[in-house]
Amino acid sequence: MSIAQAMILAAGRGERMRPLTDTCPKPLLKVKGKPLIEYHLDALAHGGFRDVVVNTAWLGEQIEDHFGHESASGCRIRYSHEGKDFGGALETAGGIARALPLLADVFWVVAGDVYLPRFLFTRAAYDRFAAGGKLAHLFLVPNPEHNARGDFGLAADGRALNQADERHTYSTVALLRKGLFAGVPAGNPEGQIVKLAPLLRAAMDRGEVTGELYHGPWTDVGTPERLAALNASP
Repeated sequence: MSIAQAMILAAGRGERMRPLTDTCPKPLLKVKGKPLIEYHLDALAHGGFRDVVVNTAWLGEQIEDHFGHESASGCRIRYSHEGKDFGGALETAGGIARALPLLADVFWVVAGDVYLPRFLFTRAAYDRFAAGGKLAHLFLVPNPEHNARGDFGLAADGRALNQADERHTYSTVALLRKGLFAGVPAGNPEGQIVKLAPLLRAAMDRGEVTGELYHGPWTDVGTPERLAALNASP
């Protein structure tokens, strides 16, 4: 397999989705008849990003059993099994750092439990970020009710801001560079638990993160009620 240019985060326990996630990992929960994670695999394949890493922990064997090593849309999948290796998930940055040996210097990342059926993982966006030299480019969305205060701001020149009067919600979609994880040993061999937000905020304060607003449909499928609402929608 070629080095991967995309990673889907699928290791979380999904506590707020219980009891649904007691027996099914959240990325395999279905929206309109299709597992959440499959929407990302289809979109990545459509954009030409066919080598993908998926990290797992809680019930992760179900994800590998479902897809094997190739999705129906043609994505070639490799797995980073944090649950098998360390007994549990390593948080977002810890999990990404663990998978870095499988990833290109620049790569897409998206959480396996968000629904954004029209998002386009484009080669143009990838190449533009790769040429720019920043450590991260975040796709932000208008704040949903459950995150009314937002996460990050945007400057007029496209820089993502740690502090801002107007903040937007991080969609979980980003383009990242390996250098963002320079403070974690290569491949995270000890399984350090590392959160992503502090790394992003520190990089923002150094002017090394950009962002943009995405206005397409987006849902953080974080509760059974949100899942039911999606499935009841037209």
